[in-house]
Amino acid sequence: MNHSLNIKSMKLYNNVERIFNELREIGKSTSDNLMVKDLSKFDQFHYHGTDAIDISIKKLGINDKSKILDIGSGIGGPARYIANKTGAKITAIELQSDQNQLANSLTKKCGLSNKVNHICGDILDYDFKNEKFDAVVSWLTLYHIPNHEILLKKLYNLLNPHGFFYTEDITSRIELSDDEVKEIEKEIYGKHLPYFNKYISNLEKSGFQLIYSEDMSSSWTEFTKDRVIQFNSEKERNIRVHGKEVVDSLNSFYNFVGKYYSNGRLGGIRCLAKKKDLSTSSSNSNSKLI
Repeated sequence: MNHSLNIKSMKLYNNVERIFNELREIGKSTSDNLMVKDLSKFDQFHYHGTDAIDISIKKLGINDKSKILDIGSGIGGPARYIANKTGAKITAIELQSDQNQLANSLTKKCGLSNKVNHICGDILDYDFKNEKFDAVVSWLTLYHIPNHEILLKKLYNLLNPHGFFYTEDITSRIELSDDEVKEIEKEIYGKHLPYFNKYISNLEKSGFQLIYSEDMSSSWTEFTKDRVIQFNSEKERNIRVHGKEVVDSLNSFYNFVGKYYSNGRLGGIRCLAKKKDLSTSSSNSNSKLI
């Protein structure tokens, strides 16, 4: 199933090479070697940057023995950050080939190709052979996928016994009008936007036990509001670095998202769930991960 062309209606996913403009600003655009910290301000496409990734590392207890699957890995920011900080092995799957190629290149420059394996593919039909993971993680990606029943079944099967699912995802806060649904689909490729409680009940129906959940709506509303203000305050600098076309495109995207959080339409969830194995007791060697 090819979402990859339609998903480009989301302006954040265009002009992904803009990261080289930022690297040029710090004198690193042609550098063979990069540090993860050189990239972290620019390669995290979710909210609250590496602070959000640190929360996942802590809640999942990720260490150098962990095998992690990152879905919708973008240009590789979270995967590189986790690998660099913890030594974990990450499989990073991304639908969009331009993002995946760029991710692979940046990961090589960071010397992390032995820890992060970049795959271009659709999570719903990619064949992982018999590979299993200790945790599946995802930041602001799964709302692009319409059928969560199929998605959650796939993720359940990809996890080791007592494995974990961790996500930050977009939700609806009120019933959206048909026009709003169309606009959200066009501007952020929103295909699956349940209410917060429905998100959790979908997980539980799919064989997961909820460990932790948090409503991110007010936090993300503030974040997206501040992002618009900051982006506008640096407009001259951004045009100099990126050019007017890229700046206008990002400005349009940031304004749309900010509006839909501020008007109470969109919200967010952060949650951690565990794969239930009904055939065994709940005590297990991985309990430290909780």
